[in-house]
Amino acid sequence: MRLPALLAALLLSASAAKADVAGEFDYYVLALSWTPNWCALEGDSRGEARCARGGGHGWSLHGLWPQYESGWPDYCRTRERDPSRAMTASMDDIMGSAGLAWHQWKKHGRCSGLSARAYYDLSRQAFGSVKMPEVFEKLDRAVQLPARVVEEAFLEANPGLRPEMVTVTCRRNDIQEVRICLTKDLSPRSCGRDVSRDCSLNKANLAPPR
Repeated sequence: MRLPALLAALLLSASAAKADVAGEFDYYVLALSWTPNWCALEGDSRGEARCARGGGHGWSLHGLWPQYESGWPDYCRTRERDPSRAMTASMDDIMGSAGLAWHQWKKHGRCSGLSARAYYDLSRQAFGSVKMPEVFEKLDRAVQLPARVVEEAFLEANPGLRPEMVTVTCRRNDIQEVRICLTKDLSPRSCGRDVSRDCSLNKANLAPPR
């Protein structure tokens, strides 16, 4: 075997050895999106149904992501069957679309080591375990506020959470997501360093529910 071919074979073998394995991870990140901001950033241009006026959508489930202490697995191989259309559609009430539910299974759910149904059930359970601060749902106009205020509101609404367990992210000048770190049995835990990257904006935009 010539040297370039041998080198390519060795690299391929090393890559395969490091491939993410379903079920092998350390904790979960529960990602919650502020739907009105997501709609303004990209949902409106796609004509997403959840962005329609009168829907009243506030915080929605982006996903439940398996995480390493540093980094994360994605697109793992699994022997579990992919979800049916009915299964992905059943997540519409908290995720906003069957398409997002499918994408989350494909990228993250397969790495959980769970069946699609068990992964969606766990995602729903995780979403339901967090109390959403009522103050944001009552907004009747767009506001600008320090991103830390969003984190503080979640901490106040959920006494079991501590600052190191919650991260607020921004995109451009908008509040994007709240990310909460959970053990495999959905107990709150500290986030890894790569997750703990709080938005530091003092004037972050927050659009009201539509």
